[in-house]
Amino acid sequence: MNSTVTVYSATWCAFCKMAKEYLASKDVAYKEVDIDHDQTAAMYIVNKTGQAGIPVIQIGDEFIVGFDRPKIDAALEDQKIT
Repeated sequence: MNSTVTVYSATWCAFCKMAKEYLASKDVAYKEVDIDHDQTAAMYIVNKTGQAGIPVIQIGDEFIVGFDRPKIDAALEDQKIT
């Protein structure tokens, strides 16, 4: 499946680290975008989600704000990633 997983995060964010560790524990490959170094990406997620919080995890066309295991698991299942 060509679905991609992207984690918009920052190095100082503890929940971002937890989200990335959770995806890694499930053997889910993901692209990491550091919003502190990519202001275009930061504005993109604010425009998509209406919120400025991180992490934002994009799975396919779905955006999950925060480290929400049930939502992450459901989105991964929907995209047939796990």
